[in-house]
Amino acid sequence: MKTIRFFLSFLLFLPFFGCTSDDGPSETAVFAVPIVKSLDAIRSGITVTGARETNSDGKIYVSQNYLFYIAQEEGIHIFDNQNPASPQNIAFIALEGVHDIAVKGNHLYADNFVDLVTFDISSIQNITVINTLQNVFSFYPVFPDEAEFYDYTVMPNANEIIVGYHLETKKRPYGMEIDFANDALIGAQGPDIVGVGGSYARFQINNNALYVIEPFHLNVINISNPLQPVYVSPIYMTEWFGGGQFETLFKQKDYLFVGATNGMFVFNATDEFNPYYVSGFSHATACDPVVVNQTTAYITVRGGTTCGAIEDQINVIDISNISNPTLLSTYLIAEPYGLGYRSNTLYVCCKNGGLKVFDATNGSALSLENTYADIVTDVIPLDSHLIAVGMNKIIQYNYGPNFTLQQLSVVNF
Repeated sequence: MKTIRFFLSFLLFLPFFGCTSDDGPSETAVFAVPIVKSLDAIRSGITVTGARETNSDGKIYVSQNYLFYIAQEEGIHIFDNQNPASPQNIAFIALEGVHDIAVKGNHLYADNFVDLVTFDISSIQNITVINTLQNVFSFYPVFPDEAEFYDYTVMPNANEIIVGYHLETKKRPYGMEIDFANDALIGAQGPDIVGVGGSYARFQINNNALYVIEPFHLNVINISNPLQPVYVSPIYMTEWFGGGQFETLFKQKDYLFVGATNGMFVFNATDEFNPYYVSGFSHATACDPVVVNQTTAYITVRGGTTCGAIEDQINVIDISNISNPTLLSTYLIAEPYGLGYRSNTLYVCCKNGGLKVFDATNGSALSLENTYADIVTDVIPLDSHLIAVGMNKIIQYNYGPNFTLQQLSVVNF
């Protein structure tokens, strides 16, 4: 994941790596021009409407009979999923800065760029904002690969943030100029029931603590009073993680498992407001969500593009000694993304390579049993059925015998 934080570190070198030809560099270059928005406009733009289509990549989250599709930086689509064979798109929360959510009881927590917003969802027909905890998160928009220079002539004011970039072709800087270029349908839920997200989740709830992972630290928020969440502390972890970026967060019992660009790392969260580092398993730089079942962790490690140069693979990690995770096996596989585990079965999304179903009875020797051609990037294996997500698509499957899946329904946006 490339963010502005990383981009700023190599801006001084960027002019020397522009496109050239035998005739020398062109007179123009591609600039990334920041898109600036006021925080007041972002906060006042939160609305709840009826069902709406989406054109945004998304994540999935499940809480009881609700299925949530989190359309990145667009909003949250809510489905009545009492009948997975026929999910009903029933409501939409317009939330421009959303990237992830968590649900506990009747309350939904979501990020809105730099804010944490709490919604009362006890009645899906009357969802309301009940709290906004302002300026608790950092937000770094992804820097466009096509850009050669950053346009510093556009800068946010005190109550504004950069929410993205657009590309413009401008005069290429030379000499001293380079310095400037570089410078209720279903009814109320139980008060303590917590939902579940996919392997790319960044939010996790532990009793009265909400954890939110950011690229370089873990946020701890006290949600014992949903009407007034309290920011407890950031936990900075780079001294243990060796400079990697943190990407995903998985919870099993009293432990948090962080998927980072340089490995998997374990935190003890017995004291919910004071989680502390326990151990880690490191690898070369790559993108890697992690899921855990009892004493075994599964990591998909994907190289290429901005992820790193490591070969694509699944790592199976023995965590029976939580203080010393060790590698059980490595399975080479092309383009792995999200994954999920249920009943000795590992589901791995390989995007264009389809949905892979493995017999994971023996962690030392994963066995590929079936492949489904659906282009998906993450899964949630429920006890009742499997839910997968792709670009503007949600697919639900029944479990069949011999590691098979039977398609129940498809939602296309």
